[in-house]
This record gives sequence, C-alpha cells and structure tokens, in this order.
Amino acid sequence: MKRPHRAASRRNFLKAAGVAAVGWRTARAAGPVIVGQGDFRYRLVENWGNLGESTPVQNCHGIVCDRQGHVILLTDHTRNNVIIYDAAGRLQHKWGTSWPGAHGLALVVEDGREVLYFTDLQRHKVFKATPSGELLGEWGWPEQTGKYAKEDDYRPSWTLHPSGGGFYVLDGYGRDYIAYYDSRGKFVRQFGGAEGGIVHWGPHGGMMDESDPANPVLLIAMSDQQYLLKLSTEGREVARIPLPGGNPRQIRRRGDHYWVAHLGDNWPKDRDCRGFVSVLDAQFRVVANLAGTSPEYSDTGVLRPMKHDGDVFRHPHDLCVGPDGSLYVAQFASGNTYPLKFERL
Repeated sequence: MKRPHRAASRRNFLKAAGVAAVGWRTARAAGPVIVGQGDFRYRLVENWGNLGESTPVQNCHGIVCDRQGHVILLTDHTRNNVIIYDAAGRLQHKWGTSWPGAHGLALVVEDGREVLYFTDLQRHKVFKATPSGELLGEWGWPEQTGKYAKEDDYRPSWTLHPSGGGFYVLDGYGRDYIAYYDSRGKFVRQFGGAEGGIVHWGPHGGMMDESDPANPVLLIAMSDQQYLLKLSTEGREVARIPLPGGNPRQIRRRGDHYWVAHLGDNWPKDRDCRGFVSVLDAQFRVVANLAGTSPEYSDTGVLRPMKHDGDVFRHPHDLCVGPDGSLYVAQFASGNTYPLKFERL
C-alpha cells in the first residue's frame, strides 16, 4: 500500500483533531500548535496515541494517569473499552468488550494498589477493576432507596473517592441523585436530586476536594449549568463557582491548580460548538484557557463569558495531567479521534 505523503498525514491528523483547513495552514506556517496563556502554555504533540484500525475508539470518555506515567483511556468502543498507553503514546495493553455505555473513569489507590472505577450508562452500573482488566466488583441501581421506578432511570456518570475510603456515585444522566458507598462497597445514603436542589443535566463529573482536610467537599462539574458546585459530604451546598460560556464536564487537580474540560462554549444549544480547557488557581479564579479566550474579570471580580479560540479541540470530556506536567485530553463526539497530548512550555 502506498504511504500517504507526510504533509497529507499531518493535514489529516489536524483535521481529525478538529483543526479546519484554514487552521491547518495557519498552524503549518506558524510552526507548532500552541495553546494557553501566561504560565500555562502548551504545545500539541502531533499524532500522539493514534493506534489505527487495530485499536479503534469511538467516544473517548475518561482518561487518567497512573503512578508509572501510563495513560489509561476509557472509550465506548467495545473492541477495546480500556486502552493503556505509555507516555510516548505506544500501546501497552487493552481490554474490555462489554461496556457500550462506558463513561466516567477514576483511578484510586486502595490498600497500596491502583484500581479503576468506571461507569456504564447503558448497563446502569458502576464497575471496579484492576488496570490489567480483572473485574473486582460492580454496583447496580440503588433500588432500595425507592427513588427509581426501574433500572433504566439510573444512569451513573462518574464516581468520586474520598481519601479515607468509600465512594460517591453521580447519577448525572438519570435522576441527579448522589449515592455514597462505604469502604466495603455497602450503600450508606443518598442525597441530591430535584428535591435536594440538584438541577438536571448538571452533575456530570467531579472530584473530592480535600485541600482543606477539616472540610472536605464534593467538587462537581455542573455541565449545562455552567458552574462548579461544592457540596459537603452530607449534601449541603457550600458554594458555586460560575464558569460562564463553559460547559464543565470534568475537573482534575494537580498541585495548587484545577483543570476543567469544557465540552463546548454554546452547548447544548449548538452541538457543533467547540470546547476548551480552563486552568483555575487555588481560589478558583480562571488563570488560563487552552484554545479559549483569555480569562477576563470585571472590577467587581465577575468572570466575563468565555469562548473557544481556534479549532484545536472539538468536545473535551475529560483530562489528566501526567507526572511531567503534560496534559492529556479525551474528547466526546469528535469523529473517533484519539486523545490529544500537550507538552507544557
């Protein structure tokens, strides 16, 4: 088979990543694709993680980085639901053919070893497995609460994990409740939902924020509502962090900063709109937008609406920061594209 011309390969890659023809010409003339502002500027690593027909992806929903620097991707393609890369984008391992609704992914250290928790929207369950693919547990719909008429009402989107053990489940595509299970995996309580003030199409992803050990909170990406929500571990609202113009799908913390993946700047009104990634400081002020407009605050401290800037991303859905500071972004509804890697400048 005749190999494609190198320039054509680059053009095809950038097109797949969401860069239009004009954008490709601009990127080619200007050199590497650079995104971000200030201290948070990144260079796109071309063709990272592209594994070809032997290891296809559909929607790249979840992505985490382990202690060894491996990048673990969760996709809803049932030829290989879990794909494990090294930092150079080479395939290390793949497994999983049974999760057509694979969605949220979390990596947790339990008893000294790393394990994965992931959700499946179509199977209405949370699963636990080793990174190598050994299934360790599963949790179905919490029928005992009386909040669900049938299993199909329950569509868990992500899990959140306190350092002391146990986990919370966000029912972000179902009825918007949040369930807590103890360290033995036993259901303990549930809160949220409409009666708890949780808006539908809100609680999509999130993390446990234990930066104040005395007051741990659930930090939740309230996607279509354009804000981050802080809840106490009992479900009491603590604060809201507005992100106008964004559509926060997941939050990751590294050091003193938070990274937020925005699916699109006019979602769901315009499902073709492009997204971007925000970086927030410890006070939750946006300090940079990757492939987005520079953050601007009014004199009274109100964040002005943000927008995408450039066509680098399609629909960022999750991200992780590697040990060397590199950023990896998984995208939803982006033409079966592999994750994007960015090296920090």
